[in-house]
Amino acid sequence: MKFLFDHDVPDDMAFALTALGHDVLRLREVLSTTTSDEEIFQFAVKQELILISCNRDDFLNAAQKMVHAGLIILIRRRSRSIRTCGSGASSRSSG
Repeated sequence: MKFLFDHDVPDDMAFALTALGHDVLRLREVLSTTTSDEEIFQFAVKQELILISCNRDDFLNAAQKMVHAGLIILIRRRSRSIRTCGSGASSRSSG
């Protein structure tokens, strides 16, 4: 499979997919980082690339309007350790 990684997708994912034998292009390698979302999506469509992004709102509308190879939206979550430390401090009783 061939993927296009939006600028907000962690490079770790590219390394993993490449190790599995997939082709990965990073947006910054093929288009300017100032390229509009519409142009990015059109590039992916023309090149038959599956677009991977963390920006759901940027591409969902475009994906509904044209035939494409695929769109994967990644949901970023804060790490469990950060949440645990943050919630633990606020839930302690003072006594």
